[in-house]
Amino acid sequence: MSRRAGKTKASARRPAARRPRVGAWWRQRWARAGALGMLAAGLAGGALWSWQAGWTPRLLDDTRAAATDLSVRTGLEVREVLVQGRRETARAALLGALGTRRGAPILAFDPDAARTRVEALPWVRRATVQRLLPDTLVVLLEERSPLALWQRDGRFTVIDDTGEEIPGVPPQRFADLLVVVGPDAPPHAAGLLQVIGSQPSLMARVRAAVRVGGRRWNLRLDNGVDVQLPERAPTVAWARLADYEKEHGVLDRDVRAVDLRLPDRLVLRRGREAVEPPPGRNT
Repeated sequence: MSRRAGKTKASARRPAARRPRVGAWWRQRWARAGALGMLAAGLAGGALWSWQAGWTPRLLDDTRAAATDLSVRTGLEVREVLVQGRRETARAALLGALGTRRGAPILAFDPDAARTRVEALPWVRRATVQRLLPDTLVVLLEERSPLALWQRDGRFTVIDDTGEEIPGVPPQRFADLLVVVGPDAPPHAAGLLQVIGSQPSLMARVRAAVRVGGRRWNLRLDNGVDVQLPERAPTVAWARLADYEKEHGVLDRDVRAVDLRLPDRLVLRRGREAVEPPPGRNT
């Protein structure tokens, strides 16, 4: 047998090498990134050429529409929306503010305009909206935190931790929040919550707070007792009342008001009479 014949038979017995399978090029991320680069370069070059050639705005719009259509056919479309920080904002309201839909061209989406619309929603304080090519929108929300109910002119509104109203929020949803009263109560409500929160046992009994003279607060407890806080060092005075209540249980007696405005004593009011408690370390 000749050497050439033997070589031919050996080649016939050897299995043919399998050719690697090649997927659709537009499904691969690197290919879509390359297409994006070419598309951007084409748009820039086309805009310059059309300006030099004196194209009308209508022809330029047609060119942009064609480029947008090409971007969709290469996979550059909205397929997913990732949202972080959403607790109170309704899903439908958020999607409506974004102003897009699944399958829409992602290059035609304007993140800055969408952010402005999202920040106009009642619960949203700040928002970040980004495109993550080729097919994802990322939305980061910072929502408002309800702090108290502001009573004004016989109606209630929910205010956040900065004292701003949260529009369109039904106050009935937050009936357990502290009620604050007074024209300048909202911007000072967070400070008041810090004061009364320093004594949790007493804080649980506070139902409302009235801002007096733009300087201090009067508190209304769950049993109808009024507590007059001082303008200065209210946290110290509040702690003094907590100590006295723990030792004597004065708030559950026949007391209508507790005056804490004097730095060296605590005054109890029963009806029209004012009674100073017996001297002691808590007075």
